[in-house]
Amino acid sequence: MNVRNRVAVVTGGSRGLGLGIVEALAHEGARVKVVARGTADLDAVRGRLDVETFSADIADQQAANRILSDHRPDILVLNAGAIPPAGPIDRISWDDFTAVWNTDVRAGLYWLQAALNLPLAPGSRILVGSSGAAQQGSPQSGGYAGAKRMLWLMAKYANGVSQQKALGLRFQAILPLQMVAETGVGGAGSRGYAAALGIEPQAFLARFGAPMTPRQYGDHIVRILEDAEHESALALGLKGDTGITVLEGGQA
Repeated sequence: MNVRNRVAVVTGGSRGLGLGIVEALAHEGARVKVVARGTADLDAVRGRLDVETFSADIADQQAANRILSDHRPDILVLNAGAIPPAGPIDRISWDDFTAVWNTDVRAGLYWLQAALNLPLAPGSRILVGSSGAAQQGSPQSGGYAGAKRMLWLMAKYANGVSQQKALGLRFQAILPLQMVAETGVGGAGSRGYAAALGIEPQAFLARFGAPMTPRQYGDHIVRILEDAEHESALALGLKGDTGITVLEGGQA
């Protein structure tokens, strides 16, 4: 897929990794539409980049159906999510433990269902934001790791439905394999883990190797969309020093 002139919807695209994705897609000539809740951040993105913006709650099923029905994107990037409340398993409340499930997983379900049931046009690409925590766990983040693993599985399930119905849609899970300090989740996570270990956040982030900025993350997303070598993978990991790694192949 060449992203130039393609319609791309990016949830959570007004800041952090989502903003990096929006910047990279817009730079390559995609017609980007940004979905987020914060109107001030959306205004800033719209004023700086040639994009459309929509204020909506990603976990609103009607909003997901309406936006996909109205704009029929060729590319859908599900990036938005909640910052997981910090706390070890012996101290965290149920509400905090399930916060990411009630936002990220619920939103993932609604947007994937909308893409399948409309459906989007054959050849459309749907990238589902997961996390390296889906592989390694995240003991200071409640149910975060399980939620991100569920999103990975949901991309796999959606591919199965697409194949059964001959829809021609392609779903892929995208996993940043390191914390990115310039994001809400990465900043909060690095501070929380650093405090638990009694070290500075930068020392904790250094354990991941070369840093990855949101824009570098966005450039990797464009490469995943445009390079045939990544087209058939189900799950791909992104990291500053190793770039793009196939974590699981196939689509079914």
